[in-house]
Amino acid sequence: MTVTAYKILTRGEWESLKAEGTFAGAPVDLADGYIHLSAPDQVAETAAKHFAGRDDLVLAEVDLRKLEGVKWEPSRGGQLFPHIYGVLPLAAVVRTEPLQTKK
Repeated sequence: MTVTAYKILTRGEWESLKAEGTFAGAPVDLADGYIHLSAPDQVAETAAKHFAGRDDLVLAEVDLRKLEGVKWEPSRGGQLFPHIYGVLPLAAVVRTEPLQTKK
């Protein structure tokens, strides 16, 4: 398992995380009971599947060593994905960049 994972956020979610210092999750995260992250090699597929055509996205690089409550669990095609059972603190985000997906 990698020590780095990624969270795809809307620009509004990113602004909220910066202002509040923590992120409890997007609507899908709240519905599922955990915050969905992607390993480095899963980001492109996650972006294409769940965020196609969006131009208001931020890709946040997350240092998993700064988190508690991370579990790697099977999801799409049996791949293991990192899930945060708790909040994402701003202190765990080590880098961000704009993310634009294809339509």
